[in-house]
Amino acid sequence: MSVNKVILIGNVGADPEVRYVEQGVAVAQLRLATTERGYTMQNGTQVPERTEWHNVVLWRRLAETVEKYVHKGDKLYIEGQLRTRSYDDRNGVKRYVVEIWAEQMEMLTPRQEGRGE
Repeated sequence: MSVNKVILIGNVGADPEVRYVEQGVAVAQLRLATTERGYTMQNGTQVPERTEWHNVVLWRRLAETVEKYVHKGDKLYIEGQLRTRSYDDRNGVKRYVVEIWAEQMEMLTPRQEGRGE
């Protein structure tokens, strides 16, 4: 048996990028920041705050929801799978990208009045 499951709660770093591929299928990409708070150990050593940035990919219905309602700064719950892909950059160097392919999303930021939603 194997399991590939990622659960994140974090803040959107910029407005999501949404595009439509074959037959009008929506795909959204966003960057999600998760932050571990800093703390002081018993011996007085300071451990600084640490932020990780995650590339999240959402398809179809989730992408359409993201396009309408998700904005920079919003807090999201994302559940999905870890995927790695590669590409060759302009100089022909192979680069790798780690992404979370979302299967489930919940918006945790309360909707604001007057935002047009």
